[in-house]
Amino acid sequence: MIYQCQKKRENPIRSEGHVQFVVDENIPFAREAFSHLGSVTLLPGRGITRGAIRKAHALIVRSVTKVDAALLASTNVQFVGTATTGVEHIDREYLAAHNIGFAAALGCNANAVAEYVLTALLVTAHTKELSLNGKTLGIIGAGRIGSIVAVKAPALGMQTLLNDPPLARATGDQRYLSLAETLQADFITLHVPLTYDGPDATFHLIGADELARMTPSAILINTSRGEVVDNTALLGAVTKGTIGGAVLDVWEREPAINWDLLDRGTLGTPHIAGYSSDGKINGTVMVYHACCGFWGIEPAWVPPDPPAAPAPGALPHLAFDATGKDFQTLAHDILTTLYDLPADHARMRDILAVPEPLRPQAFDRLRRDYPHRREFAGSPISITGGDRNLLARLQALGIRTGGP
Repeated sequence: MIYQCQKKRENPIRSEGHVQFVVDENIPFAREAFSHLGSVTLLPGRGITRGAIRKAHALIVRSVTKVDAALLASTNVQFVGTATTGVEHIDREYLAAHNIGFAAALGCNANAVAEYVLTALLVTAHTKELSLNGKTLGIIGAGRIGSIVAVKAPALGMQTLLNDPPLARATGDQRYLSLAETLQADFITLHVPLTYDGPDATFHLIGADELARMTPSAILINTSRGEVVDNTALLGAVTKGTIGGAVLDVWEREPAINWDLLDRGTLGTPHIAGYSSDGKINGTVMVYHACCGFWGIEPAWVPPDPPAAPAPGALPHLAFDATGKDFQTLAHDILTTLYDLPADHARMRDILAVPEPLRPQAFDRLRRDYPHRREFAGSPISITGGDRNLLARLQALGIRTGGP
């Protein structure tokens, strides 16, 4: 989706290979997708500097690259694309003022993040020996990701509480609760953009006061942006036991995060909730098509099909026996087989054994070298010993049953 471009820019692709692309090296199929439009230079996201992009016509980034006047001034960049849902790292006002086209891959990894949350709920409940049946899940932000979580969580027996002030004002729907009401939930998951101004600013949306309103057993899950939660206040709440725990995929000041918070949290991962191969490829495809549209070029590249995957490793057909198992135990076993969240957490905790000055690099390496991961539907399973209701609940979680 192109967010903005006041007028069509002169097409620099009239001579084959004229356009110069600088692309984050962690974007899958970057060279394959963009090379037929011109030359492609791959760089680490944190290594994209003004000097490196001075002659580039197009810049394709992820969330680790801040795109603003400091980066773009005195460059030839005409188009910026981010292969991410979030756009907080992009100065869109600067792009608009300089007639630089912009596209973001909105919703590309929404399902992957929702599946991370579902898995985190089951892993946390398993670790703490809790039943999710009848528990409340407060969903703060009911947009692309939050709405998926709201649809799927009832399959775990949970009741959802929704908080989204902009949607509440726009729709008048009484199902949207106040933040104070939502904070009374047993589990709270955050799905908001990071904003600093206005009535719905989300910077430190969850701070000391909000944490104090939560119940002593509540679990906070953050997969949105690290700065949405005051990490210092959260560390205090977790340390004192005033809340039950925290599941964090995003952190303030990444990659130099609060290591004590990682040590004391329930689950911690290095900003990879949306890192399914499916979601990352969706991001590449969406930005590629936007780039072609910006210059009026007919798209010619398609990712491998079926299924789109950057590397071999999709799980083979899997079989599970439901005999004698309650649904939560079965769902835990299936979801952690399809997505091994405990392994991600273990790799993250291994960073604590690294000397502190080297930990930020270790954090980035986990992201760069993240293993191939499919979304649930990418690996069909068979169930024996289960009835139709059980199969329907598994399918509601996004699991594909019945064989390949």
